[in-house]
Amino acid sequence: MNINTFDLNLLRVFDALLRERSVSRAAERLALSQPAVSNALGRLRELLDDPLLVRIGRSMQPTPRALELEAPIRESLQRILQSLSGAERFEPGRSRQRFILALTDYAELLCMPALLRQLGTEAPGVALDVRHLAPSLPVEALDKGNLDLVLGRFEEVPARFERRPWASETLRLLARRGHPRVDGPLDLGGFLRERHLWVSGGQTRGMVDQWLASQGLKRQVAYVTPNYLQAAQLVAETELLTVLPTRLAEHFAKRLPLQVLELPFDVGQFHLELVYLAQRERDVALQWLVQRMLEAAPRP
Repeated sequence: MNINTFDLNLLRVFDALLRERSVSRAAERLALSQPAVSNALGRLRELLDDPLLVRIGRSMQPTPRALELEAPIRESLQRILQSLSGAERFEPGRSRQRFILALTDYAELLCMPALLRQLGTEAPGVALDVRHLAPSLPVEALDKGNLDLVLGRFEEVPARFERRPWASETLRLLARRGHPRVDGPLDLGGFLRERHLWVSGGQTRGMVDQWLASQGLKRQVAYVTPNYLQAAQLVAETELLTVLPTRLAEHFAKRLPLQVLELPFDVGQFHLELVYLAQRERDVALQWLVQRMLEAAPRP
């Protein structure tokens, strides 16, 4: 392939096709006609000697060659865009930028009070749009630019993403005061005899249930919710027990009739991370927000 005769506009089409996995959606994204995008895909296939996208059922899936090219091409386009748009300049006090984040209500409670105070002073025109964090890392939304960054606990993160440690946390058991069977620390048997509320919190299986399964044990989960904040209220008004992050458990114990107890087993710490596309390391506005969120992290 002769790079001197290569049409660089085809790279924009390639990027859109890999993001959307659809000719029609890529055409809409690029403000082009479907025939134009189909023609560009044909040229790319010929030039790169690879089908790039193949139809499987009702969807189009990238080939290994396309996946290999995806990150370097997207990063190159991002650098060109930043160079042409002067993105190296970012003035927080004058900015009207809106950032889109995904996090759990627990992480929102930990982070946002301090962050919003900082933004109110330093960048009053900057807006934050918070979305609920799904049980797994929202890879597609980050790839497509529908999310700027996420804050949560993630077991697996693809290599094309940057991970920034944000905070470490332990777990505590929460029961209502005056619980007929719980008045102080429980042993493992007592823990297993009670009915539990589990906060899924952006996870498909929690640390407690993973530990129990490793011991061949299982607790009775009577209620599952994605909301940490609602969990404390429900436990305060029922005989259910729940396991919450320590900071959150102590926060609610000051406001509701709740007792905070040690777990009868050790599951260790978990870690919250900021995650965003590695290619956005040069995005000055996003890096400014990342730094402010790091500064807003709770201290040990």
